[in-house]
Amino acid sequence: MDDKLNVTYITLDGHVEVGKYRYLYFLVMLTVYILIICCSFTIVGLIWRHNNLHEPMYIFIAALLLNSVVFSTAMYPKLLIDFLSEKQMISYSACIFQFFLSYSLRGSEFFLLAAMAYDRYVSICKPLQYPTIMTTTTVRIFLALAWLVPACLVAVPIILSADMKLCKFTLKEIVCNNSIYSLHCVTSKVLYNYGIFGVLSLGLLPLLFILFTYTRIFVICYRSCGNVRKKAAQTCLPHLLVLISFSCLCSYDIIIVRLGSDFPKIVRLIMTLQAVLYHPLFNPIIYGLKMKEISKHLKRLFCQSNAILCIKSDVRVIVLIKSYK
Repeated sequence: MDDKLNVTYITLDGHVEVGKYRYLYFLVMLTVYILIICCSFTIVGLIWRHNNLHEPMYIFIAALLLNSVVFSTAMYPKLLIDFLSEKQMISYSACIFQFFLSYSLRGSEFFLLAAMAYDRYVSICKPLQYPTIMTTTTVRIFLALAWLVPACLVAVPIILSADMKLCKFTLKEIVCNNSIYSLHCVTSKVLYNYGIFGVLSLGLLPLLFILFTYTRIFVICYRSCGNVRKKAAQTCLPHLLVLISFSCLCSYDIIIVRLGSDFPKIVRLIMTLQAVLYHPLFNPIIYGLKMKEISKHLKRLFCQSNAILCIKSDVRVIVLIKSYK
């Protein structure tokens, strides 16, 4: 604790060989962060620009990608600073804020995936009623709930623990997660029970809803013709891949933090980097490659870019030839 400034600092002790590989860590993280921003905003820009992508499914995809960008922005700048610093420390208030953003945005991702699953269910199982069910108002309500509900649920334990004293000042992590409650002098049963409620509300219930929805879709597709099966495969497969990836990474947080599993330091680092590096970059790649309409517009975009480069190079050659003559 800094007595002069009255600020409590937490040491992030989850880094491995940071003194030896700091520049490699920094370069890799910076490259991935730039890729996440560029890939995500490219797809969001395509969805915003093209009218045929102004449909609920693509709006939810854009929201999911923006959610990943905000999550990455909450993590990467601090990580980049830590890799170049001699001591990896963070103020307790900043740690709480990072914790809030991390878990509220993770909850939002589950809610957005649930909204996308419901959209696919209505589109495939009730195609005639789709325009009347998935209206602009419905989409706006889903988006508002996807961000507001998790934020409110995550804010509750922060408020409840605001006056609790700290007896420890070291986290075995590289980012702030549920481990911050282990720093308190007294373990609160209220916080522990609310944590279980939070896991159920933000993770398990949306996951069960998604699994139920896709089960219904697969049952109906099995009884339908080949065109319906093809449509279901094209639109549902990317969502399922993202869901599986995200669920596996979230289960790490539950196993490590909630159950108190004593994993080696290197395993903790790898799993945390998986959540920070792999998944936010996985989303735009999957939706860019697997969603037919988005993939089509991406190909046109790159083809136009190549054509413009070719034209510019041809113009330069002509100018050089004329100047030579």
